[in-house]
Amino acid sequence: MSIYVGNLSYDATQEDLNQVFAEYGTVKRIQIPTDRETGRMRGFAFVEMETEAEEAAAIEALDGAEWMGRDLKVNKARPREERGPSSGGWGGNRGGSSRRY
Repeated sequence: MSIYVGNLSYDATQEDLNQVFAEYGTVKRIQIPTDRETGRMRGFAFVEMETEAEEAAAIEALDGAEWMGRDLKVNKARPREERGPSSGGWGGNRGGSSRRY
């Protein structure tokens, strides 16, 4: 399982997060998603700790804590939802025109 860390400063780095979470145990992995177009951080991250007890301690201590000028939102990450086909693009008959061949 991993921890969701939201409302992050856009200046936060993996090293910054590692330093903060290492106070509560062994950090196995940190993932900071970036915007596809700009390459800029999206304001949240995922942190994996060695044990569930370490994750619980980090969540308890850091949820709502002020860090780098922002109040962190820290909780257990939910599993990624499977998304169906996108509603945009070329599929479907959403444009209102019906073609007959």
